[in-house]
Amino acid sequence: MSPREATTRREDTTIIRPVFDRQVGLSDAEDPRETPPVQDPPPAPTAPAPVAPAAFVPKSPTMTIAYILAGIVVALTQGLGMSFISTNLQQIAGPMGLTQVEAVWLMAAYFFPNASLTLLLFKVRAQYGLRNFAEVAIVAYVLVCLAHFWVDSYESALLLRFFAGVAAAPMTSLGFLYILESMPPAKKMNIGLCIALTALAIPAPVTGLISPSLMDIGDYHTLYVIELGLAMISLGLVYVLPLASPARAKVISSLDVVSYIFLALALGCFAVALTVGRLYWWTEAVWLAWIFIGGIAAAAVHAMIELNRKNHLIDIRWLTSREILHLTGALMVSRLVLSEQTSGAVNFLRNAGMLNEQLAGLYWVILAGAIVSGVVCAVFMKPGRESTIHAVSLLLVAVGSYMDSQSTVLTRPEQMYLSQFMVSFAGGLFLPPALTMGLGAALKRGPSYMLSFIVVFLATQKIGGYLGSALYGTFVQWREQFHSFRLVSRLTSTDPLVAARLKQIGGAYGKVLTDPNQQTAQATSLFAKQVQQQAYALAYNDSFLFTTWLSLTALAILLIHVGWRNRRRLFPDANPTPATA
Repeated sequence: MSPREATTRREDTTIIRPVFDRQVGLSDAEDPRETPPVQDPPPAPTAPAPVAPAAFVPKSPTMTIAYILAGIVVALTQGLGMSFISTNLQQIAGPMGLTQVEAVWLMAAYFFPNASLTLLLFKVRAQYGLRNFAEVAIVAYVLVCLAHFWVDSYESALLLRFFAGVAAAPMTSLGFLYILESMPPAKKMNIGLCIALTALAIPAPVTGLISPSLMDIGDYHTLYVIELGLAMISLGLVYVLPLASPARAKVISSLDVVSYIFLALALGCFAVALTVGRLYWWTEAVWLAWIFIGGIAAAAVHAMIELNRKNHLIDIRWLTSREILHLTGALMVSRLVLSEQTSGAVNFLRNAGMLNEQLAGLYWVILAGAIVSGVVCAVFMKPGRESTIHAVSLLLVAVGSYMDSQSTVLTRPEQMYLSQFMVSFAGGLFLPPALTMGLGAALKRGPSYMLSFIVVFLATQKIGGYLGSALYGTFVQWREQFHSFRLVSRLTSTDPLVAARLKQIGGAYGKVLTDPNQQTAQATSLFAKQVQQQAYALAYNDSFLFTTWLSLTALAILLIHVGWRNRRRLFPDANPTPATA
């Protein structure tokens, strides 16, 4: 072979070999040669070019701690504002003269705008500057907190809770940004992300710990004072510790606003319907169906707009890809199984007669589980370990839920410390690796896909949270009716044991009621309540057992997926790529 022919042969190999490697699935690291592969042409942009992130400037250890603490305070401020209402719903309804159903509408009014507003704010801060975004957001939140002291009617309370949901939406982003601000790029996706997610998880147990003392001081008005105080502290931190702002860019178009309105209506309708649906019952209130229909119609209009425009607000085609559907399913399942703690164990103990003061120890355990899991996840989370961490998390939820499924009406918080620590620890383990996988999938497509991923994350965490609470509440109510029917059908007044029990209960009223008929009536009423309490205990046990099976099913699917992926990696010849022309 002549030297010229050899040179030509080497040039052809340089061009053809990388293409062949990509077809058979070889990575660049497996190519023994150092010749760089031929680069594919970049895909056409589907959105306005995002602004470049601000250059990282290392901070001193003192300033790093200050920014992290600022982020934790901001996240705690936002979380407490939401949890104060949900945790103390019964205590707030009484002083305000509301029924329990009317009080739940305060939560629904908060959730309606809060479910989706973060999406628009992602572009707002890119167009108008991060510094301006932070200052306006925190000032708006302070003003809304201050306005709570002038609430004098149910209608004004509903309106104010709506604006509270609007003002609180930026606070979650600010908490994330402050915690990640001081982290070097290599640590943002493990240590920074774990700290941020832990900060978002601690407001719920903290609310349960401090609410009893605050309510004793001055009813629900004291909750507003604490919320306002934290908002003022956050306001000072935002002005003292500025965030690094990237260059601004015009990223909002008029069609973005129109598309967002329909998306906000869809998510808001689903949030409201899932929050109040169980109280009115799903098949009894016709207007609930119209809310769901309105949400579906708004989502359809939003999809039509996004599928027929070049510069997407949200890339729906990417959201329906196999990779993102897999991630969405994982996040949704995790949100459902972790509802066992907020909608299962805590509600079970409250139904057994436990008040916030008696649940303080359990809240400490949940808080400790969230913090410890954040530390452990930050230490062990590395690329490639996501599946292992998720498997451990699901196994812990399954074991903890099974332990709770053995509860009785005599179960007290102390008997659930270990199981609830395991569930809280599992929740802190699951989310950081899943979020890292989603962010990685979005950044592979380009920074403009970050907004599309935020839709997935918000839909699974916020709407998934409402869905998990609604499903748990509905399942428990359905099983309670089932167990009540079975128990009552077996209890007759002619049964000697039932008669003895009624006589025993009636005897306790002998010192205050002299009429035997009144004693019997009171004894029958109290006995019926005890039967219903037993039925609720059995219903919650069913829900805990259902969570166990759901977690084990998810774990089995995860192991099958990992096994199949490893098989394709170890035996590539078993999955040959079809030859191309």
